[in-house]
Amino acid sequence: MSYDFTFDIKSVRFDENYRPAESTRTTTNFANLARGERCRENLRNALTMIGNRFNTLAHWDNPKADRYAVELEIITGELSVAAEGTTFPAIEMLKTTIIDRHLDKRIEGMTGNNFSSYVRDYDFSVWLSEHNKERSEFGIPEGFGDLHGKLFKRFVDSEAYRSVASKAPVICLSVSSNKVYRQTENRHPVLGVEYVNDTSSLTDFYFAKMGLQVRYFMPPHSVAPLAFYFSGDLLADYSDLELISAISTMETFQKIYRPEIYNANSAAGKVYQPHLTHQDYSLTRIEYDREERSQLAVEQGKFAERYFIEPFRHVLERWSADVAL
Repeated sequence: MSYDFTFDIKSVRFDENYRPAESTRTTTNFANLARGERCRENLRNALTMIGNRFNTLAHWDNPKADRYAVELEIITGELSVAAEGTTFPAIEMLKTTIIDRHLDKRIEGMTGNNFSSYVRDYDFSVWLSEHNKERSEFGIPEGFGDLHGKLFKRFVDSEAYRSVASKAPVICLSVSSNKVYRQTENRHPVLGVEYVNDTSSLTDFYFAKMGLQVRYFMPPHSVAPLAFYFSGDLLADYSDLELISAISTMETFQKIYRPEIYNANSAAGKVYQPHLTHQDYSLTRIEYDREERSQLAVEQGKFAERYFIEPFRHVLERWSADVAL
């Protein structure tokens, strides 16, 4: 019996009228904004921040800083297990489209940006947690991240993904508060100054299973570096406008969710360790409950365990054993 996995794409516009679907992870950045009494205002303010930041970075031939607008679309890769006749919302990412008002032209932006996955919630909030429950020293279970990495690669290689994006995704995350980053002499006109660190994080390890490497850049007028996870060549494979679409989108989210780092009142120095206990920062006018988001990650990891990992464990193990990382 064949246990091949295939993907279909579901998409929804992310604008001030966005409301999360029932299958959307509620810890997802964009879904968290669309909750509460002020959700419409939250979304409108976030989108305004994205547009303003884009125009600040794309300053050439843009004297009034109003040439461009950014449209966002939530892309969900729904996984179908052929032999079981079932689907599961495996992967969600953001696709950006750049509107050039001067040329009346739509330009493909970065796909990826934010990344969300129920299986990743399961791996980190359930499997990893249970593995370390009785241990005196932190450890990583054998095969940790293998299934998720193979599913991600299958998605990116699928016709479904290629139907919505012409280039490989770039995921943009916060830097780790457990690491020290050092500024280099390397500078890019859009990505800014590059930082490096001496040790890989668990996130680096996990994303490497997805075929992604990481580089850290602090864009112009930013106060902290961002972590860019990518395959291929980050600097050569993407246009300046594509890179700006990722920066403007994800820096905006990080200012909302980690203001201690990304909305700090002083910029990172040559040697930098981010801290979520940092007090010298400004708040945006956008409401967000970070503690609730952390609690929901556990609930959604258990959701994945209950409705995907356990019911199809034999299928997943057999498929994963036949697929190389």
